[in-house]
Amino acid sequence: MTSEQDKTPDKTSHSDSALFAPVDPFKVGIQGCCPRCGQGKLFDGLLSLKPRCAACDLDYAFADAGDGPAVFVILIVGCIIIGSVLWMQINYAPPIWVYIVLFAPLTIILSLLSLRWCKGILIALQYRNNAAEGRVHRD
Repeated sequence: MTSEQDKTPDKTSHSDSALFAPVDPFKVGIQGCCPRCGQGKLFDGLLSLKPRCAACDLDYAFADAGDGPAVFVILIVGCIIIGSVLWMQINYAPPIWVYIVLFAPLTIILSLLSLRWCKGILIALQYRNNAAEGRVHRD
């Protein structure tokens, strides 16, 4: 038995009628490539998305990673940086300026790189699994 919601197409989900070989979402996400064809670029700049793929013409309007990439970056990079700071304090106990000189640039570089990678991976997984915003149909 199908519901009325199943009969009406959702504007936010993508209906992919093109035939492309499946691509690895982690590989294309880290490379910043299109989640459908793996050839076109996903990003226009550091973190902003292009409107569509130049190679296969996939519209990126479905892509909404939300706060997921930022959460992963905060947890992963924070763990690496704080672990490194604690290790350095226990083993060497340098002055405070050493921490600022070493870990401020490292935190910024790791955060920006991993934020782009996480956003690309989450968008590729969203495309592959045809993920969309949850809807409740009330009769």
